[in-house]
Amino acid sequence: MEPLKIPPMTRAEYDALIERQYVSRIAFIGAGHPYIAPFMYVFDKKYLYFLSSKYGRKVHYFTVNPQVSVEIEEYSPDLSSFTFVSLQGRLEEVQDSVQKKLVREQFVSLIKKRHLSSQVLAAFGYSPSDPLDVIVDEERAAVWKLAGVGDIVALKNR
Repeated sequence: MEPLKIPPMTRAEYDALIERQYVSRIAFIGAGHPYIAPFMYVFDKKYLYFLSSKYGRKVHYFTVNPQVSVEIEEYSPDLSSFTFVSLQGRLEEVQDSVQKKLVREQFVSLIKKRHLSSQVLAAFGYSPSDPLDVIVDEERAAVWKLAGVGDIVALKNR
């Protein structure tokens, strides 16, 4: 008997999944084992952007090898439906000050729109007691962009 194969999603379906969600997992090439960390992201219909604190293993692994796999998923609590997309590419640090500011503003907008706790600021290297606009006003976090996506796996069970 052949195993059931989960059907692939269309580009429109996985773009819609990426737009609905805002948390991903990034797998870095680590020292002997992959290193996986959660990241919030914003999507401009072409690129995924991430804010990263400027410390920790992820920064070291990014510096050594920026090739990553990014996974975004969505599922029902009982797992009767699930979808996921995995994108293999490389992270690039955004250097352009105008682009960085636009991305930082998108993060502030996302946090407000989703009514996220101020505790999320700690993930970016800010204090939860800081005003939200500190993300735009101070560059305590790096802005990374997923580029050079060479392989996309997007599956759904519904």
